[in-house]
Amino acid sequence: MTGSRESGDVSAKVLNIADACREMGIKKTRDELGQAIAGIVSAYSPRDLQQMRSNFAQKIKNVDPEYRDRLEGMVTEHLHGTYQNVRLMHQQGVLSTLREPVPENTQEFFAMVSAHCASDDDDARLRFLKFLLSGFCMLVQGLPGHPVGMPFPGGNMVESIDGKYYCPVRTKAGDVDAALCPFCPALQTQEIGYLRPPINAGRQRKQEFIKNCYDYHNFNG
Repeated sequence: MTGSRESGDVSAKVLNIADACREMGIKKTRDELGQAIAGIVSAYSPRDLQQMRSNFAQKIKNVDPEYRDRLEGMVTEHLHGTYQNVRLMHQQGVLSTLREPVPENTQEFFAMVSAHCASDDDDARLRFLKFLLSGFCMLVQGLPGHPVGMPFPGGNMVESIDGKYYCPVRTKAGDVDAALCPFCPALQTQEIGYLRPPINAGRQRKQEFIKNCYDYHNFNG
């Protein structure tokens, strides 16, 4: 792996992304995995995050301006916030308290990451950081890979309802290469909401809501 110290050289701690992924893939507890991720993330610099932001802005430059601004703002806040949170939790010893087992698909996640960060260039190094931050959220903290409030085309977004996370594209995992969806703890957003009447709905939609409550939720005491 190559890189200059100015851009956040990670070669001092990670000689090979594939080796790092194999090591993280066999961690058994969230504290072990969290500390392994933190050790690598801490070697990246804020300048790396800025470069990731620039790359993302270029990628979505042709998207509808209003949606683009919301999306770019949310992604930037999420990346910077997670980056700082990983470092802070590591420094304060919080990670050592997370003794729960890692999700069963942790090794599968890092196999996917290794396959998509196989090239020895700066793009792969930054892509690896993106996956590490998402993996920390999902596999260590039990949070969605995309943060609550993340907008999607059509007006839907990731939500938190009664302690559970819902994502409108959760079932689209097979449509996107290297998708986070198979590893995300979020559930698919329910078509008509979870015990919430559909907004501005017609008669048929309201009837579907009533039938859903009757069929799947027992209020008979």
